[in-house]
This record gives sequence, structure tokens and C-alpha cells, in this order.
Amino acid sequence: MAAWQFWMDRGGTFTDIVAKKPDGSLVTHKLLSENPAHYKDAAIQGIRELLDLRDDQSLPIEMISEVKMGTTVATNALLERKGEPTLLVTSHGLGDVLKIGYQTRPDIFSLDIRLPEQLYVGVEEASERLLADGTIDRPLDEEGLAVRLIGWRKQGIESIAIAFAHSYRFPEHEKAAGRLAQVLGFKQVSLSHEVSP
Repeated sequence: MAAWQFWMDRGGTFTDIVAKKPDGSLVTHKLLSENPAHYKDAAIQGIRELLDLRDDQSLPIEMISEVKMGTTVATNALLERKGEPTLLVTSHGLGDVLKIGYQTRPDIFSLDIRLPEQLYVGVEEASERLLADGTIDRPLDEEGLAVRLIGWRKQGIESIAIAFAHSYRFPEHEKAAGRLAQVLGFKQVSLSHEVSP
């Protein structure tokens, strides 16, 4: 038996939905992405409206074969530089690795190289380093890191991204630094081994 299929694009202002009915016909629907007075989640609300469900009815999962959703919310925030000011914390010796990048240049002979603006407001190198095999080359100095993080919190920074070398395989140092950041009051703590291992 054929079932509904839903394909959605959640933007910062609108959520657009294309749905394929069980008979094969297509319908479109558009809602505000944020409308807390009327619904908690635009995607769920869109499905409800297309299936003509009341607010107290459960979603009939057996009538839905597919839900696919993409979003441009984070992309737009990055492009427009409207995100929360974020501190980057990385392993000892790697503070400039994102600035250095791959050393690619669109115009190889240009004498006026313009680097892109970084996505973070500052960078701290934690006194820590794990080797590729998990060997501790430099133990994590939590006390020293705490002192520097407190300085950033005093400046009003509430978002922190922590990316330590080899944490995708050995996340212990990153997890410890993340717990420290939470204790110190950072509201958004992103750990590289969780965000993008």
C-alpha cells in the first residue's frame, strides 16, 4: 500500500514542504519556521496540516513511508556571521591551524592575499596533546585551562567549540574540557568528536 512521502526545507523564516500523496500526486505547503503561539515544530505541524489531523491526534506513522528534511538555518548563520560569538579551544600547538588552512589560493600569483574571516572570536590552546595511537604526549592541564576560560566568560563569551587532535578516536581530554566549560557557565559547548567525528 502506498504511503505519504514528505520532503522539507527548513529555513530561518519559512519551512517549505513537498509531499507525495499515496495516489502519486504532489502537494506543497509553507509554514513559518518559528510560530510558538501556534505550534512547537514547523515540520510536524506541516505533516499534521497536510494529513488534515487535529492537534490531539497522533501522527499515523503507518501512513508515512518517508520524511526527508534539509535546513539552511546554520548555513545562513555562518554566511551572514550572525551566530553566537564562539571561542575555539584546541590542542597545544594547533591554535592557528584553521587560519592556515590548506594554503589554497584562487589566484596563485596574487600579492594581496585576503584570508576569510574566522568563525570564532578567539582561540585558546589547551595544554594537552594525544598522539594518533592514544598515547598521552601532554596531559590535560584542567586548572590552567580553567583560568583562561574564566577570562573569556568575563568577556561575555558563552559559546565554546573544543577540537582536540585525535579526539575522534580518543575523546577523553575533549570530554573533560567540555565538562569544565559547562561548570564554568558556557551555555553552548560543542565537542568535535560529537559534532563531526
